[in-house]
Amino acid sequence: MSAEIISGKETAASIRENLNKRVMELRESEITPGLAVVLVGDDPASKAYVGMKDKAATEIGIYSRQITLSKDVNEDELLGVISGLNSDPDIHGILVQLPLPVHIDESKILMAIDPDKDVDGFHPINVGLLATGDKDVLAPCTPQGVIEMLMRNGHDPAGKHVVIVGRSNIVGRPLASLLLRKVSGGNATVTVAHSRTPDLGNVTQKADILVVAIGIPEFIKRDMVKPGAVVIDVGINRVEDAKHERGYRLTGDVHFDEVKEVASAISPVPGGMGPMTIAMLLSNTVDAAIRSARDRN
Repeated sequence: MSAEIISGKETAASIRENLNKRVMELRESEITPGLAVVLVGDDPASKAYVGMKDKAATEIGIYSRQITLSKDVNEDELLGVISGLNSDPDIHGILVQLPLPVHIDESKILMAIDPDKDVDGFHPINVGLLATGDKDVLAPCTPQGVIEMLMRNGHDPAGKHVVIVGRSNIVGRPLASLLLRKVSGGNATVTVAHSRTPDLGNVTQKADILVVAIGIPEFIKRDMVKPGAVVIDVGINRVEDAKHERGYRLTGDVHFDEVKEVASAISPVPGGMGPMTIAMLLSNTVDAAIRSARDRN
């Protein structure tokens, strides 16, 4: 058996096409969704990721503003930038690219973002709303992307046992909350496992749907997966490889070549969750713009 490949690239393209229609309808009503991305420093990976976000937003008609600050910017200056964006009526979504330099308190910066413009879904108010099952919360983009990837490819988690490997505040915890909600895309039975879980393979073998975000290259092997399970690989790792022109290759947290022979469906890396995360950022921005217009009326 060889698994169905769940393409994040194709799924995200479909989502962006629908978002483009929604944005055009909003613009006809004189509402242009606006996204501001704040980049501190000149880290190449962060710059590339911010560039992709800016390009994707512009392509579907979202007003995109990129603000690049020196790596030496002080905390008060960054807070001032965020304060200005909070009060800017043209901006509906604010994202501060992480990680930040060590002299800046990330939690303090995230707390400063208006929760209604928090399109990353990391503000404590949005975290709390998600944990209590709020149906309209701005949820973190990668977990939302996992739900959309499953639903749009015929793998409804309702009634299924979903095992999440990884307990981070960015993926594992919010994904568990999304899967537990009494809405479409939820109603799953959820187990959250992690690197300290005893006999982890025994736990992952019980999953109908296995979502992996542990941050260890090719950690999940064939013998850790139940035959016929759906596997979503959230990880992305750079592994040195002299055979590749760049001297490295990108791989997920799942050993793709092994697991595809036992799973019924699997997402690849790259081309899986990366495009989905950006698509969900755009979706959150459009939703935030709609709510802002509704609250003004």
